[in-house]
Amino acid sequence: MSLDDKLTQVLDRVDELSSRLATEARLSPAEMAKLSKEYSDLSPVAESIRALRQMQADVADAEAMIADAGTDADMRELAEEELADLKERLPAAEHAVRLALIPKDEADSKNAILEVRAGTGGDEAALFAADLYGMYRKYAELRGWRFQPLEISENDLGGYKEASAQITGTDVFAKLKFESGAHRVQRVPVTEAGGRIHTSAATVAVLPEAEEVDVQINADDLRVDVFRASGAGGQHVNTTESAVRITHLPTGIVVSMQEEKSQHKNRDKAMTILRSRLYEHQRRELHDARASDRKSQVGSGDRSERIRTYNFPQGRVTDHRINLTLYKLDKVLAGEALDEIVEALVAEDQAERLTQIS
Repeated sequence: MSLDDKLTQVLDRVDELSSRLATEARLSPAEMAKLSKEYSDLSPVAESIRALRQMQADVADAEAMIADAGTDADMRELAEEELADLKERLPAAEHAVRLALIPKDEADSKNAILEVRAGTGGDEAALFAADLYGMYRKYAELRGWRFQPLEISENDLGGYKEASAQITGTDVFAKLKFESGAHRVQRVPVTEAGGRIHTSAATVAVLPEAEEVDVQINADDLRVDVFRASGAGGQHVNTTESAVRITHLPTGIVVSMQEEKSQHKNRDKAMTILRSRLYEHQRRELHDARASDRKSQVGSGDRSERIRTYNFPQGRVTDHRINLTLYKLDKVLAGEALDEIVEALVAEDQAERLTQIS
């Protein structure tokens, strides 16, 4: 199918949806909601297509006027000026239509569950994991998102062995989904007396937050264990069994939560994370390509598996997937310059998917 055929198909579908929504009185609420959403999603695309086709028609009219021997000199000059202006704006209009045709990730509009874990590097890896967690918290604050910690497991130095958070706002997952993977740090650890640079790693997982309607969980598929919460170093900080561990038996996914003093609250938080992990698990099964996609692979936390390197001696951050280097390490970790990397990753992803549109 040619690009022009695809554009016609979109316009025909929008007209069909408009007619059905206006005339079919027997639509169920579910059908009405589904068709309304599709119409809402396609309407901006149709608007871009109509604008492009109007511009193409104007180009043809101007060219015809210039080619017509009967056109007087003044009209021909105006037509030539208009044609030059149209040809200058036409590539941008064509690009906008191609972008609009890219299939949307259904999870892009969702909130996200952030999980950061220390990888290779012991205490230094845990300190780096805390730095990354802080970077995303600051980035969320700058974007006006709500950042709610879910679970933080600290070591004796204040580093994070693992930490999770719920991030709520506009297009959270669309912005953060490319952060999933192994992040590497090169710096002199606070525990290093000799001043030698060490390499450590932490893994980041960003999951679309699933609602109950997104994933069905059978209670019989869950094993729920309760135990006493403990703090850094293993000392007990709670004399009651308020901590919760939920195991989803069919997939083997395990979620533990002990942040709250209430067993009920810990269970609710654990279920929130479990739903999101299962939702992502189902997304990967439904879309085999996503299972091998670089953006959804976290890796083992090994130094060699990395998507980004944070080099403190040189003050640089390098994203290896797009060969982007910024000498703004402090601003990136403060959340201020992270958007430069995020937007570059979004643009690269769009460019890759545009190649699939003729």
